[in-house]
Amino acid sequence: LILFSITISFLLGGCNSSAHKSASVVSDPDLTNFDRTYQILVDPPFLPRHNQIVQGTPKVVKIELVAREKQIDIGNRTKIQALTYNGSIPGPVIVVHQDDYVELTLVNPSTNTMLHNIDLHAATGALGGAELTKVKPGEQMTLRFKATRPGVFVYHCATGGLMIPYHVVSGMNGVIMVLPRDGLKDEQGHPVQYDRAYYIGEQDYYLSKDEKGAYRQYDSAQQALEETLPVMRTLTPSHVVFNGSVGALIKEHALKAKVGEKVLFIHSQANRDSRPHLIGGRNRFFC
Repeated sequence: LILFSITISFLLGGCNSSAHKSASVVSDPDLTNFDRTYQILVDPPFLPRHNQIVQGTPKVVKIELVAREKQIDIGNRTKIQALTYNGSIPGPVIVVHQDDYVELTLVNPSTNTMLHNIDLHAATGALGGAELTKVKPGEQMTLRFKATRPGVFVYHCATGGLMIPYHVVSGMNGVIMVLPRDGLKDEQGHPVQYDRAYYIGEQDYYLSKDEKGAYRQYDSAQQALEETLPVMRTLTPSHVVFNGSVGALIKEHALKAKVGEKVLFIHSQANRDSRPHLIGGRNRFFC
């Protein structure tokens, strides 16, 4: 089993830095002759169906993300009012190829209570699209940008001020992978292809406790905000989990591979520096 990984992270307060961006938001390019394809996103740890190597000219890749405010059981009888993309923590992996145009529609259902948007670190201009995608409940917005550099980049909600870190630690983050058109290569320039790929999203939560030491329960993320912010300011998480909840990647959810297969692991932590330690054969991950 050959393991190799791509790891990304950024710290609170650094999400607007141009150093994290890789492509340009474009206003109205002439894409009349471009082929279009719709990418069906899937829940982590899996990646959507994609080709590792592509031929021909770039395409327009159409994607839809839905902001979902929902209650999630994170384990040990503890529930949170999560903010998510497509209902999962982390959000789905988006996979495109260098020089493709990404046409992303962000939907904020009328049943939600908060403003949402998306800041893609694979795009520059307008805060990675965040300034162009602010949608109130019941609205939607479509953004198009060209993915000019290969790599794996965080995306997250960034509606402004304290709401940026609050939405991130409430689960509203994911990654977009921009593959080279001729595929991945090792340090010597030799082609490398993977047989399987998994996305491990590390999530830190900051839950407040009541006077009896029990974690508080809320009816909405808006209601939880006031008592969550003081815990966030301590920079000490109440929980650190992989893929949203305790035990999300063990037992029947273990990440499996056959002997001899090459496996791509994508790891992200959208808020804190992280050093994951993967141990093959034991179904364990350590930080």
